[in-house]
Amino acid sequence: MAHSRSDSCISVSQLKKKYGNKTALDGVSFEVEYGKVFGFLGPNGAGKSTTIKILTTLLLPSSGNVEIFGMDVTKFSAPIRKRIGVVSQQPSSEANLTVERAMDLYGLMWGLERTKRKEKITEIIESFDLQEIRNIKNDELSIGQKRRVQVAREFIHEMDLLFLDEPTVGLDPAARRMLLDYIKNQVKSGLTVFFTTHIMEEAEYLCDELAIINRGKIIAFDTPLGLKKKYGKENIILIQLKEKVSESILELITKVSPESQIIKDGENGVKITSIDSQNTLTKLIENFSIKGFKIINVSISSPSLEDVFLTMVK
Repeated sequence: MAHSRSDSCISVSQLKKKYGNKTALDGVSFEVEYGKVFGFLGPNGAGKSTTIKILTTLLLPSSGNVEIFGMDVTKFSAPIRKRIGVVSQQPSSEANLTVERAMDLYGLMWGLERTKRKEKITEIIESFDLQEIRNIKNDELSIGQKRRVQVAREFIHEMDLLFLDEPTVGLDPAARRMLLDYIKNQVKSGLTVFFTTHIMEEAEYLCDELAIINRGKIIAFDTPLGLKKKYGKENIILIQLKEKVSESILELITKVSPESQIIKDGENGVKITSIDSQNTLTKLIENFSIKGFKIINVSISSPSLEDVFLTMVK
């Protein structure tokens, strides 16, 4: 089905969902462009899972409008499902089948003819480094291996939109990076991805745009860099001293920068969170020199996406 690159792959407007008297989603609105990775972040219970269930046609909204590929999810669930892939948080595998046989069955369920299935399975097994476990039954795999297989098999069928709900849970750092890089390459080929994670480094590495949801409402929407610039106004100063950090040193820092957050960082270090970091550091160097405190090392770093996220959802 053709689409205009200027159209939205996902369009959500004033989405609400209630469970009895409890409001899970309260007027959520956002757009996801074709060929982009959209990160959907939030603490547990914020409304992420409810949103995904509605977008994947598993749950009806209480009110609002949701369109996938320009089609209303409440009216065109069948054609939408044919064009999407979903990797949920819940483990899913065919316990008594080998990895390769289970993938073959999955491809058969999606209507792939035998030759095409064989080609795709070979490609996926190589891409996800599953050669050593291809003939092992799923119930004999480790948690991380099962997760890798669960994510990998979704790429057997053709899709325009992929929902990834915490896809790297249980994966080691090497497997996690391999998965993220594979997704990046698929996006270059036109795939659109809706991605949830609690690992902020993943969101920053993979996502083109981010929305942060909290208590059923979108509280921020921007690129990863845009969010850090907009909401991460405080920089972090790290200072290592020759002597141990004493109460008198902490009192001096507090006097120089009373608005800053100050905590010890080991025996000889101090971590200072300051809005005016450059001016604060200049004053500290002057005062430390006067008092005879010797600085071994000093650095200023911008807040991470995780710092911004934690600040916003407090």
